[in-house]
Amino acid sequence: MSMKAIVKWQLEIPDKDVLLAVLSGDTLILRNRSAPQGQPPKERILHLADLSAPRLGTSSREDEPWAFESREFLRQLAVGKEITFTSIHSLPTNDDIPRDLGNAEINGVDLSSELLKNGWAKLKEIKREPSEADNKRKELENEAKAAGKGVWNPHGPKARLLALARVLINLSQARSVNHTMPIESQAFVAEWKGKPLDALVEQVRDGTTLRVRLILPDGDHQMVNIALAGVKSPRAASRQGELSEPFGEEAKFFTESRLLQRPVKVQILSLPHSTATPFQSSGNPAAPPPPASIFIGTVLHPAGNVAEHLVAAGLARIVDWHAGMLSSSGGMERLRAAEKAAKDRRLNLFANAPVSVSAGKSNGNAAANGQSRSFDATVVRVWSGDQVSVVEKDSRKERRLYLSSTRSPKLSDPRQAFYAQEAREFLRKKLIGKHVKVHIDFIRPREGEYEERECATIRYGGHGANVAEQLIEKGLASVVRHKRDDEDRSSDYDKLMAAEQAAVADQRGIHSGKEIPPPKQPLNISETSSRAAQFLNGFKRLGRIPAVVDYVASGSRFKIFLPKDNQNLTLVLAGASDASSKDFDSDSSHLGIRAPRTARNPSEKSEPYGNEAYEFSSHRYMQRDVEFEVDSIDKSGGFIGSLYVNKTENVALTLVKEGLATIHSFSAEGLSWAKQLYDAEEDAKRQRRNIWSDYDEEAAKASEEPVEEESEAGALQTKYLDVIVSDVRTKNGFQFSVQILNTEGIAALEKLMREFSIHHRGAVSSPPGFVPKGGDLVSAKFSDGAWYRAKIRRASPVKKEAEVTFIDYGNQDTVSFSNIRPLDAQFRSLPGQAQDARLSFVKLPDSTSEYFPDAVELFRSMCDGRKLVANIDHKEGNLLHLRLIDPSNPAVAEDPLACVNADLVSAGLALIDRKGCKYLSSYPQVLKKLQTSLAEAKRDRAGMFEFGDIEEDD
Repeated sequence: MSMKAIVKWQLEIPDKDVLLAVLSGDTLILRNRSAPQGQPPKERILHLADLSAPRLGTSSREDEPWAFESREFLRQLAVGKEITFTSIHSLPTNDDIPRDLGNAEINGVDLSSELLKNGWAKLKEIKREPSEADNKRKELENEAKAAGKGVWNPHGPKARLLALARVLINLSQARSVNHTMPIESQAFVAEWKGKPLDALVEQVRDGTTLRVRLILPDGDHQMVNIALAGVKSPRAASRQGELSEPFGEEAKFFTESRLLQRPVKVQILSLPHSTATPFQSSGNPAAPPPPASIFIGTVLHPAGNVAEHLVAAGLARIVDWHAGMLSSSGGMERLRAAEKAAKDRRLNLFANAPVSVSAGKSNGNAAANGQSRSFDATVVRVWSGDQVSVVEKDSRKERRLYLSSTRSPKLSDPRQAFYAQEAREFLRKKLIGKHVKVHIDFIRPREGEYEERECATIRYGGHGANVAEQLIEKGLASVVRHKRDDEDRSSDYDKLMAAEQAAVADQRGIHSGKEIPPPKQPLNISETSSRAAQFLNGFKRLGRIPAVVDYVASGSRFKIFLPKDNQNLTLVLAGASDASSKDFDSDSSHLGIRAPRTARNPSEKSEPYGNEAYEFSSHRYMQRDVEFEVDSIDKSGGFIGSLYVNKTENVALTLVKEGLATIHSFSAEGLSWAKQLYDAEEDAKRQRRNIWSDYDEEAAKASEEPVEEESEAGALQTKYLDVIVSDVRTKNGFQFSVQILNTEGIAALEKLMREFSIHHRGAVSSPPGFVPKGGDLVSAKFSDGAWYRAKIRRASPVKKEAEVTFIDYGNQDTVSFSNIRPLDAQFRSLPGQAQDARLSFVKLPDSTSEYFPDAVELFRSMCDGRKLVANIDHKEGNLLHLRLIDPSNPAVAEDPLACVNADLVSAGLALIDRKGCKYLSSYPQVLKKLQTSLAEAKRDRAGMFEFGDIEEDD
């Protein structure tokens, strides 16, 4: 029986080509030309009759002498060529593969004769009568033996190159052949990584898994298993009865017909899993990794990279996580192009592939939500290591973006917290306030509690650097592993993978394996006024202090972070009241500011231009590097001072110039740049910006004169009220509250308190997740165990407690969250019955004075528990300036000007407030009375005048 077959490799193989491999110097694998449609041709094994060649070794035995050289001679002679063979005898099958004993020739040249002539095989002893052909072969064997060719060389294998494979094979006498994978896998990869090595493909297990013989430079042979980098084909059956995955056999045949037993160049790139996921716990991190069963690498033939051809034929898919190994050489880009071509042609694995999403993405500049897909913007806030907010250049709309295919460490995980903060700071320094180019790669639709998310590639700088790539390369983020065929990913996904591989190789950041303790929480030095006071003088001495704006609370109120000291504080701009300032428990009275509010909750309404001022400051100053100076502190612990951006921009000046803040003359008088402030306000008025949009200069001038006349003769009409002093506070200077004893208000309060008490006898609990916030109206339990209406001054979620003001009595306390409940709607209608007040015309000693406790004690003794008469001499917002009169005091009947205010002065425990009371001149008779009382105190050396006239120092 005579048949024709073809070897297993040609550079260009027609569909009808079949394949031949050489197992040893006397055994071939043949593949017929014809095959059923859609199936690879069947194989058969041919043993050359009457020949015996050395056997190659296995993992359990060594090569026989000259085995490799004998096999190589036949491989070089036969592989890739058409063979005519004659079957003499059929042998039992091996794994369902037919086996024959016979002869073969190529183009009329007998293979057995060539092997004998060159000494690479021996004749077996034959028991039949020799034929003429047998005698001829015997002569050829004797000639080779006499010449010492091949296996007949008396000196054994020596260092020389075969003529047909001089570039490929170095036959060193000391050559060793290792048939198992290297034991020290990591060391082997580290030694040969990226270096081109000569090799022979010994076996194709499936389309992308090969067993190759590496020809090392020293002549040793190393057998290794190689997975083609960047691709994965379907699995092919490895044993009889096993089923292959769809297109598995086709992929195997594709690779086998091109690479089997062909000389190639192999580059080893990586172990299959070179590193664990960042922060992944390991049972025994000190234990060495087990030997690898396979390496990842590239196999290159002069005709090209078979991986690219496999993908282009639709017989393999791309493995994304290999991108880091191939991107630098452009290999991944070529694979992507091949995959796209296969998908467009619907080849094999991609027969049912969806329409290319990328093609749809390039059609126009509109994203799925109707907004621009590519646009210029400015970064205004960094939320985390993978989230930023930008303001679009054209529409001025703010958009929150997520970096595509990028995952930042979690701040909530103690092991990741340090790197999460580092990632956020990296983005802040790179992007905040910078012009960037944004491309929306995809949009994640709303899902459960997660809102719709725009995922984008953000580039900045003259070279268009991808900030996500830089972040990942620093080891401050990882790349998201997307599902197969998930096209929603970064447009630079392969570059991101390459950046991650570089970070892993250099053990940077999250890949370092180091567990760094989480950063400590910054110390809030504005938590209380007493704490802030400890830092005031030090800040004043330092002058301008570098810092970062951590948060914008309103247009002129900022949370400042001091990185060097790990501290934060509240800074209130001196000299201006912005359109978004809130009433921070009457702190504005300390500053001399009256400001409209922005809404703090959905039930409130923002005052005009409150939101605009807040947005302006947020977009312009949030997270910027700044400098600040401190002048003083307010009673809530906030620092009052100036803020500078880029060394020269005074934030207060900018806000006033933009018409988003107004000057308060009293607090601006002491500023060195007061003239610039007034000039800025005048400019805003002329340009009618924001607050001044309806400004009428003529009307303003006309209204100034009557106002001045009123202020000069601005004594309020006498109006006596019955009051009681409900609370006296000395924590931040001298303050007190009064209740006005009108019949209607007291009755309403008594009725409310009865119902309030009944309401709280039941089990009133806080709703789940309730956390009180500054400004909230609540029910709070006082130290007497009763519940009262209160207002949150400030809350500390860390300490789980809040400072509250009891709005019906004026007293203040610190209450734990467990003793606070939301105020029921039925108890909200009645206004708070306590009024904040101060003494008209006079001021008590400073709280640091030794006379301050005496002054407070005298005030308490004259007012506590007594029904007093009060006259309102001046109103400053919600703050009443009162003259208090004790009707039980006999002196009142004789002197209508007698009052608690004058009594404190005559006792030497109060002074006339000449600076703070602008209305003093409007009450000449009261001023005369106070001057008389002051003279008495000096004459009697009472109180503060014990050692002389202190007014000279005032």
